[in-house]
Amino acid sequence: MVKIYNLYIFNNAGTLLHYAEWNRTKQSGITREHEAKLMYGMLFSIKSFVAKMSLTDPKDGFLCYRTNKYALHFYETPTGTKFVLNTDSTAGKMTEFLKNLNSQIFVEYAVKNPMVDLSQPIKNDLFSAKLDAFIKGSPLYVS
Repeated sequence: MVKIYNLYIFNNAGTLLHYAEWNRTKQSGITREHEAKLMYGMLFSIKSFVAKMSLTDPKDGFLCYRTNKYALHFYETPTGTKFVLNTDSTAGKMTEFLKNLNSQIFVEYAVKNPMVDLSQPIKNDLFSAKLDAFIKGSPLYVS
């Protein structure tokens, strides 16, 4: 069982498409927009660092980092959509979980929806409800 704190979804241009949180108890004290910009900038830097410093071919690139308080999991689609999931530090590899979230929720309820503009934040109640149900219905989720 994993405590899932929050999820960021960015498009290939760095726009925050969606943000959701479940078990987050500590707030950053800055606006959501500023927090998203900091998160995207940090991801950009970490991906660049991993690509330059890897001793082997980093075909998967950056996938996760852990602290003693939380773990940050990262998945990037071939189109450049980025999923960032923050969990408790006990979480194992979450790449398959994020791939399934992409294919079962993001593609089905955002990409295939002609009313959703993926250059702007997603304001779609069905997408939000399906995402919430996917997270809470996962055998990994604990509240």
